[in-house]
Amino acid sequence: MEKQNALIMAAQVGDVAVVNFLTSQVLDEFNVQQLGQELNELVDKQGMIRLVINFSKIKFLSSAVLGKMISLNKKITAQKGQMAFCNINPDIMQVFKITRLDKLIAIYEDEDEAVKGVGKPGLFGRYR
Repeated sequence: MEKQNALIMAAQVGDVAVVNFLTSQVLDEFNVQQLGQELNELVDKQGMIRLVINFSKIKFLSSAVLGKMISLNKKITAQKGQMAFCNINPDIMQVFKITRLDKLIAIYEDEDEAVKGVGKPGLFGRYR
């Protein structure tokens, strides 16, 4: 399965959905709402509760995106799923640490590690 939206593209690796951004920044309100909607559809409509979000393309995020990620994580956790992030640039990683998002969501160096981590129930990511 590969599904492309306006802001993300999701590909299935085993029972894990790997999400890649199609843009380098998510800043304006419209894009933030769109991103939230696209991510929620993966969970609500496609039943993807093991999610890896690859940030390799992302250079800039608005703080509203953090709220979307926290909501998505709550939804996935409520369904006994797991979400992880990978390939985060140092500036964005700093924001995740300041907001303590790195304590809430597993963060991996690369996509392969993240997919393995999310594929194993109960295992949590290693931090940089």
